[in-house]
Amino acid sequence: MSGVRLCASKVFVTGLKVQAEIGIHRHEIGRVQPLIVDVELDVPTDDSDRLAHTLNYEAVLQAAQDIAAEGHVDLVETFAHRLGRRCLADARVTRVRVRIEKPLALAPHAVGAGVDITLERA
Repeated sequence: MSGVRLCASKVFVTGLKVQAEIGIHRHEIGRVQPLIVDVELDVPTDDSDRLAHTLNYEAVLQAAQDIAAEGHVDLVETFAHRLGRRCLADARVTRVRVRIEKPLALAPHAVGAGVDITLERA
């Protein structure tokens, strides 16, 4: 279409379920619990129909699973920052938003608690 230029796309993964050893409380140490992860990535795009010009959703899944596999993480915030930095390792990503919900954090009093962070390339 003449006169239209696509500058950026938001690539997202929502509701990603990750099992992780996470938490600072005694009852959380050595225990795996669920995290629900949403990631939104800003990437420059065009109207190409080539997979090589896109960001693979599976890279987000793999990064989250790799962080969980590295061992215990004290804070949800730490997990979110690590995941955000891994997403920014792809030079095409200009901004990443990571939202992590820890469903068992305040159970049965709340459905979940967590953090929402945004990182941008400088």
